[in-house]
Amino acid sequence: MGVNLSKGQRVSLDKSMTMALIGLGWDTNRYDGGADFDLDAAAFMLGANGKVRKDGDFIFYGNLKSSDGSVRHTGDNLTGAGDGDDEVLIIDFTKVPADVQKIAITVTIYDAPARRQNFGQVSNAYVRVARMANPSDMTGTEVLKFDLAEEFSIETALVVCEIYKNGNDWKFNAVGAGYQGGLEALCRSFGVNV
Repeated sequence: MGVNLSKGQRVSLDKSMTMALIGLGWDTNRYDGGADFDLDAAAFMLGANGKVRKDGDFIFYGNLKSSDGSVRHTGDNLTGAGDGDDEVLIIDFTKVPADVQKIAITVTIYDAPARRQNFGQVSNAYVRVARMANPSDMTGTEVLKFDLAEEFSIETALVVCEIYKNGNDWKFNAVGAGYQGGLEALCRSFGVNV
């Protein structure tokens, strides 16, 4: 069992961790909007200026792997059904380029305005970091977990956490910040051409 974090907490990741599984999960509350919820995890690999170095540094359901292979998305879960992680990102710290200072992990609601959906209709959302024993270990040993207990009544995008470089070490920041405007707003904020 890993360490449970609160919003705003920062913790160092073990220096010996070379591969991390970033698992994100959630449940949707009952509502009669008529459309399924499709939440999408994404990662933005950011330079010192807080922006992507190139559009390929945006890893999501439409670009499942960074060109250097350091960050990988395991695939889009269209419904979020079932227990455990709904979407998973893998980070190989040995392959992260030296000029990447931060990896922002986000979740957005696909087609939220048309479906009249927001994060106020989502519950039990979490992000967990697990140490992977090898590249095919899709469970890992959980080292930390951040439950997003905050109520996001109008937001359609969340920056869940940041994994950032501090000298030669990697740290985890439990962000939990909500935004309106969905994935497009996050892309613009992080410098992705949309």
